[in-house]
Amino acid sequence: QVQLVESGGGLVQAGGSLRLSCAASGSIFSPYVMGWYRQVPGKQRELVAAITSGGITNYADSVKGRFTISRDNAGITVYLQMNSLKPEDTAVYYCNVYLRLRSYWGQGTQVTVSS
Repeated sequence: QVQLVESGGGLVQAGGSLRLSCAASGSIFSPYVMGWYRQVPGKQRELVAAITSGGITNYADSVKGRFTISRDNAGITVYLQMNSLKPEDTAVYYCNVYLRLRSYWGQGTQVTVSS
């Protein structure tokens, strides 16, 4: 079983920065993909950024150049550094890990960007 705990959300003004953290526990070993998704009411959850156990990253076009995903050396904490935030980045952000053909989700953390 895998558990994910997110932290770091909050309220920030446009142009500001936030850093989200996701601490994973349980039976985690390569290969896996860890990522951040976000969702606003009435819309589908969308991928923001992902990183593989090998360190390959992928970003949504809307956040390229502004957000950076990274992980610690043990690979069990993943971070999302969000810079130059925009009001349209407002959403609930969810941490996800995909391994052994299963997908696990965190409880979500609210990010609100005021204009």
